[in-house]
Amino acid sequence: MDADGVTRAEERRAAAAGHYFPRHGDPAFHPTAYDLRLAYLPSTRTLTGLARVTATAEAAVEHIGLDLSAALGVSAVSLDGVDARFRHRRGKLWIDVPGGLRPGRSFTAEVRYSGRPRPLRTPYGDIGWDYTPGSPSGVLVASQPLGASSWFPCNDRPGSKAAYRMAVTVPDGHQVVANGTLSERAPAKARHTTWTYEHRRPMASYLATLNIGRFAFSDQHGGPVPIRNAYPPRMAAAFAHDFGRQPQMMRLFESHFGPYPFEVYGSVVVEAELDQPVENQTFSLFGANHLDGRRGSEHLVAHELAHHWFGNSVGLSEWRHIWLNEGFATYCEWLWSEHSGGADADECAAVNWADLADDSQRVRIGDPGPAKLFDERVYSRGACTLHALRTTIGDERFFATLRAWAAEYRHRNAGTGEFIALAERHAGRGLGDFFHPWLYEKKLPPLPSAV
Repeated sequence: MDADGVTRAEERRAAAAGHYFPRHGDPAFHPTAYDLRLAYLPSTRTLTGLARVTATAEAAVEHIGLDLSAALGVSAVSLDGVDARFRHRRGKLWIDVPGGLRPGRSFTAEVRYSGRPRPLRTPYGDIGWDYTPGSPSGVLVASQPLGASSWFPCNDRPGSKAAYRMAVTVPDGHQVVANGTLSERAPAKARHTTWTYEHRRPMASYLATLNIGRFAFSDQHGGPVPIRNAYPPRMAAAFAHDFGRQPQMMRLFESHFGPYPFEVYGSVVVEAELDQPVENQTFSLFGANHLDGRRGSEHLVAHELAHHWFGNSVGLSEWRHIWLNEGFATYCEWLWSEHSGGADADECAAVNWADLADDSQRVRIGDPGPAKLFDERVYSRGACTLHALRTTIGDERFFATLRAWAAEYRHRNAGTGEFIALAERHAGRGLGDFFHPWLYEKKLPPLPSAV
């Protein structure tokens, strides 16, 4: 079967499963670990990589497909240490499996590649590997939802989580920030340093990040885990003020949702203006425009931190369940506002509901479709849905539901059906009549009145 034929077969299989982006990912296997050994040369913007992907087959197939940008050239591929035939076309790396795979078989694919990475053009703008205009030698990575393949070969599906190790070599004078904990920083070849980060908790490929630049580093104390931040040195004072309450946010969210689910947290600020920050796992990514010395973006600091419970630890089985990420994180903005002396959750819900009621363009947030995946109404109506649930079943049952959601699906994936079932279990009654209009009808339901 030729490469295009394999692609069509994979597309049909993925589309049948309700996958919004059938050309991304391969449901035939599940990765368990990525070991990335990268070298980046800022003067030429050249990336050289060796990626080892350990995985388990989910289906009987004769080919496996990794997503990898056409901007990167593949020089060699092996499967379990044996050279393998491959085809790299249209952003897909197809690897032949002699004798085929059977469900349950574990394997390791090794890919050698290089090139000048660039962001991928998507309906959501240019995403993935990009460069910082404020620091021409700098790199930032924000991949949600389709940009991970701009810099490494991966199974780019939200439900495909794996452990990560990244060893990144850069010229001296540059620093590296990636997911997890910095386990080693060692001299490499002349005037180069290798920075090695390890993150053993399961992580979706769109949450993997790599940031290269000239950073100052600082630690914050008072939270449940180490908080390690990175930012341009000139922004040290503004960062200390604007992000100074991250430990308090973590304690608040732990009180509502249970333990923070990872080994470390931090925020990284890059020399670029970003439309929105991004919840890369263990290191949320912000642009320089999110610092003003007045905590003007503090609601976004709360939003990205909250994603580590809802979106990163409890991940999406498919993108159509996006409200479980963005509605929850938006609601956490309201909880932080209430806790820190701002408007309470009732006021925030009323204001957002009024804005939604004035908007004639309605969205079915339970399955918004690819074009409206990040529509602001998915965020605000999702948060209103949660507040309406809280009002309907009461604070005790509501927060018990959220704690159970964070605990029972910790480091796993789930969808709307699982959340509704959990809410019904804690409410002690059926909630289908409640959830259906909020999630699957265009008409906006009224906010229930507090009892």
